[in-house]
Amino acid sequence: MFTGIIEAKGSIASLQQLESEWRISIETGTLDLSDVKVGDSIAVNGCCLTVVTLSGSGFAADVSMETLRCTTLGKLQVGAAVNLEKAMLATDRFGGHIVSGHVDGVGELESITPEGKSLKLQFRAPDELSRYIAAKGSICIDGTSLTVNGVAGAKFHINVIPHTQEETISGAYAVGQQVNLEVDLVARYLERLATGGAGIAVTAEYLEQHGFKST
Repeated sequence: MFTGIIEAKGSIASLQQLESEWRISIETGTLDLSDVKVGDSIAVNGCCLTVVTLSGSGFAADVSMETLRCTTLGKLQVGAAVNLEKAMLATDRFGGHIVSGHVDGVGELESITPEGKSLKLQFRAPDELSRYIAAKGSICIDGTSLTVNGVAGAKFHINVIPHTQEETISGAYAVGQQVNLEVDLVARYLERLATGGAGIAVTAEYLEQHGFKST
């Protein structure tokens, strides 16, 4: 489990294909690895990966073909910058929101608009994820916990303050950038509970049909 508060920026050191999966080695920069052991979890651009080897300057993780298909990790090149967060402890301050490290889909950055020193970033999410994104709700973009400022269909926008631009890879985003998205975990469970796992979109009409009346 993670919080979406990025602890350091790292970079891809090497990519090695091992039969049906890849081993990714990551230079972790300023991330403190003194309390990390083999088998621990570290989120890389929002993807929960298991540490399989440790070195003095980083770690390696095995990535399945499924993960490569469902995330942006398969598009990264050696030298690419990545967001890093170690799994949270029960005693940690909870600064972001509940993040599982299980990417729901890949979105695309459509526009960047400066607003003072901050940046307004507009993304398009996959259509099937749009119903989980709500204004003033939380969303995880490349592992970073961010607040949704507005939503229009599958499009949504967020604001990135200067500190976040410096401490995460968001400051180097360009239009057309593909990003890992994880929607609010609570929204997914609420939908499943409300529909009995039938995969039905929860709409105003659905709620009214099932006894929920608006006032």
